[in-house]
Amino acid sequence: MTKNVNARRDFIKKSAGISAALIAGGVLPGFSAAAYKRILGANDRLQVSMMGVNSRGNALAQNFAFQENCEVIHICDVDSRATEKCQSDVQKIQQTKPTGYSDFRKSLESKDVDILVIAAPDHWHAPAALLAMQANKHVYLEKPCSHNPREGEILIEAAKRYKKSVQMGNQRRSYPNVVQGINELKNGIIGKPYFGKGWYTNNRGPIGIGKPAPAPDWLNWELWQGPAPRTAFKDNIVHYNWHWFWHWGTGEALNNGTHMIDLLRWGFGVDYPVKVSSNGGRYRYSDDWETPDTQVINIDFREGVTMSWEGRSCNGKHVEGSSVGVMFYGEKGSLLIPAGNEYTVYDLNNKVIKEVKDTKTIDPRDAANPSSHLDALHIRNLFNNILSGEPLVANINSGHKSTLLVQLGNIAQRTGLTLDIDPENGHIQNNKKAQKLWSRDYEKQWEMKL
Repeated sequence: MTKNVNARRDFIKKSAGISAALIAGGVLPGFSAAAYKRILGANDRLQVSMMGVNSRGNALAQNFAFQENCEVIHICDVDSRATEKCQSDVQKIQQTKPTGYSDFRKSLESKDVDILVIAAPDHWHAPAALLAMQANKHVYLEKPCSHNPREGEILIEAAKRYKKSVQMGNQRRSYPNVVQGINELKNGIIGKPYFGKGWYTNNRGPIGIGKPAPAPDWLNWELWQGPAPRTAFKDNIVHYNWHWFWHWGTGEALNNGTHMIDLLRWGFGVDYPVKVSSNGGRYRYSDDWETPDTQVINIDFREGVTMSWEGRSCNGKHVEGSSVGVMFYGEKGSLLIPAGNEYTVYDLNNKVIKEVKDTKTIDPRDAANPSSHLDALHIRNLFNNILSGEPLVANINSGHKSTLLVQLGNIAQRTGLTLDIDPENGHIQNNKKAQKLWSRDYEKQWEMKL
């Protein structure tokens, strides 16, 4: 496959200019731009397999299908309804219908697949990414990159060993105005920044008390569980509520906090912390929800900076006028990055000294597709990395570090302890209770092995 992709690089570089000229000149009357895309290099484009397409994955599949020199050839989901719907949605965009699979491992057997896109539940993220790399595929991995810290370390090792590109879905690293705002922060627009606050708010309802039931006929429950130790099916887990169970999910902290913590870590230019604490709990409803619906994580770094993340799953009151965002506080002022592709700079007297807006609206509470036009930039960055060596803006090394910060917050929350951290590698120090949560148990024969 590596040889195939290398051959495609030269072809695509040559055909891109020809394609643009043909489309501009209308050399073949009656053919659309999409048709030209399919005609030119029909067998010389990046070919994608999608894993997990019930919600976010369906939106991603359509976004990949829209990209030039790309074809979504496989749709993989343990929910047969989701597979069929995504096949239909993608076919409307690219004219060709992807092949459907219940088991994504069958897709990985194909030499035609260049990239596996993973949008399955969190407990699948790292195991599926490892299997993809071992099958000689590149990976686009939605956040968080792992269910637990050890899995993230394994992915870093795997990317080196198998020489594969792994792009994590920290899409804001590709938002042009956000990139500009972070650069201004680093260039001193508010002096030295020393405190950062991130947040996410929503009005999620209760999930009730699950009842044991047979798995529905459209769901392969055995494969849905995959690497996670087996449990009986209950009627309040699939599809979204798994986020709130530690067995499969990682709570609001990693579901949405990962994005904001990544912005803070990027802006401060830090890697691993020295101290992490967390407070909160499940307060709003009495149900099966295990992870906190209200949580504040505090993270200290040896570089003399502190960051905090506030998550409110069941009270949607905005902070700084936005349901999601970050604020950097510095010597000379503050810099706000809210939900979208924009930022605002304030002086110490709260006066706006600079405001950069985007004309397109983003809905951060849209779990499936909050910002497709900007996500496309992130996708193209992965393509350019594979085809021409352009650096990834959210590689697995960076993705693991940001994911780890929030994972440490969850470990502090679950143990009720403040964690001392080795700033050289992010490992928990002198705390056996917390260290037990560094990894997880796996279903037999599903263990992650390099």
